[in-house]
Order: sequence, then C-alpha cells, then structure tokens
Amino acid sequence: MRIHAPAILYFDTVRRAGSIREGARQLNVASSAVNRQILKLEEEIGAPLFERRSTGIVLTTAGEMLARHVIVVLQDLERAKSDISALRGARIGHISVAAIEGVCASLLPAVILRMGKIAPRIRLTAQMMGSRAIPDALNDGRADVGITFSPSRTPQVRQAHVAKFKLGAIMAPTHPLAHRQTVTLSACCDYPLLWAGPNLSISALLEPHMQTLGRTVEPMLVTDSIDLTRRLAMTPPLIGFQTPIGLETMLEDGKLVHVPLETARGPIWSDLGIYVRAGRSLPGAVDLFLQVLIAELQGQESI
Repeated sequence: MRIHAPAILYFDTVRRAGSIREGARQLNVASSAVNRQILKLEEEIGAPLFERRSTGIVLTTAGEMLARHVIVVLQDLERAKSDISALRGARIGHISVAAIEGVCASLLPAVILRMGKIAPRIRLTAQMMGSRAIPDALNDGRADVGITFSPSRTPQVRQAHVAKFKLGAIMAPTHPLAHRQTVTLSACCDYPLLWAGPNLSISALLEPHMQTLGRTVEPMLVTDSIDLTRRLAMTPPLIGFQTPIGLETMLEDGKLVHVPLETARGPIWSDLGIYVRAGRSLPGAVDLFLQVLIAELQGQESI
C-alpha cells in the first residue's frame, strides 16, 4: 500500500541503509532514481537532508527532523493496513522485534512458533541487540517491539509489560555450591567468576552488592556475551550470573544449575520488560504479538 509520495519511502529506506546505493538495492530501484527523489525532497524542504561522506551518508539536523515525521507516517500507514485487513478477517502485517541475546534463546522462539500457528500471514523480523541500543531502535522505527532487561528509560519509550526474575549464580551441577537453595555473592567470590560486561544490566545489579563485601575480587573473565558465560559456567569451579530466562534447556538437560542469589534484603530481582514507542497507535498485528508475548512471559515467570 503505497499511498504516499515515493520520496518518503526512498528517504526512509536510505536513512536506514546508510547509503543511497544500499537503499536502492533494497528498493530494487536504480540508484540514480533514488538520488533524484532525495534531491527533489531536499529542494522542496529547502535544506540538505543528508551529509554525504566517503563512508556513506548521515542525517543532517533537518534530516533528523524529517525522519521523526516520516517514522510516524509510515508506522501509521502500517496500522491502517492492519486495521483494514482486520475488516476482512485477515491477520497480516510485519513486526520487527529487537531483543537481548538471552531472550532470543528461548522466549522469542516460543512466541514466534505460537504466532505462526495463529497468524501465519504475519511476517516477523528479529534482531539481537544490547539493552542500550533497543530504546533507540524503537524511537527511530527500526523495531516495533523491544524486549530487554532494565534499559535506559526515555520519554520516547513506553513499557507495555514487565516480569520479574531472580538473578542467580549459574554453575555446573558438580560445583560445590550447586546443591544450595540460595547462595550469597560472598560465597560465589571464593571461586573464579565470569562477570557481566558493562553493556549488560546484570553488571549494574551486582555492583552495589559487590561494593558492600569489603573485599577486592578480580573476575577471571568480563564479557557481554550471555552465551559465552553459559558455556564456560558448565566447567567447574567457574561461576557466572544470569536469570533463568534462556537457560531452560540447559537446566532441564542437567548441564547447568541456577542458584538464586540471596542478600540481607532478600533476592536480587531483574526486570524483563516489553517496550514500544510512546504515543504510537499500535497496528493489530503488533497488538496480537504483544498478547502472545506477554502470555508466554507470564507462563515463564510463574515457573
């Protein structure tokens, strides 16, 4: 459904692609035709929209202002397409999801399979991102839905749902601490640690508790990779720190044990949130996806 001027779609595609050539390839249109539309748009607005560099193009201030408008226009068009399809009883549309690494391992596959059964004509795109990048992806239209632990909160992003999970130590079943119901951070520090990097919310949750220990601890490894931490934690006496999300298969297969951390104030809780762009009227397809996602998340939260 292309009811807007081609220049709007061309501008948005080039903005996302980072170059006119790549944007033209995605549009399956000649680069010269895309460039003419961009130049025409710049002439009508009276200001350059892109700064052309040898490495590609970046938005100018005027380009950023226009981008905010175009994002709203195209997302509203997607909602209109979804609403019109609903009148015919059809469930169609496209949903772009940005999720952290741990969610991509288990939660998201379950939701995608469920969506495939109830709405097979809805197309999904999934991108793995860090917690800090997801709000920007929602704001600039690269993602419709974001799933992440404790992102930086901005007025442009709205929390649609939140679930709480206990942060715990993960280790091999043969580890000396594996039989405990809960474990303290101090007890974990007697063993080689796999520490979360600064881009993970786990690091921010643990740092205040580490500072109260009154001891200096040098982790064996600091990494932003959830998967690397899980793989190394299977070798005793290494210990990593994560929530149970994404560990389901490893826990069931007996490859890892998740022991909740306990402090003087109780467990350490980590909030997994579902986010959308604030102020946006969600298309029916996105709303349906949120319903399926929230139901799956609530099921895992109760385990």
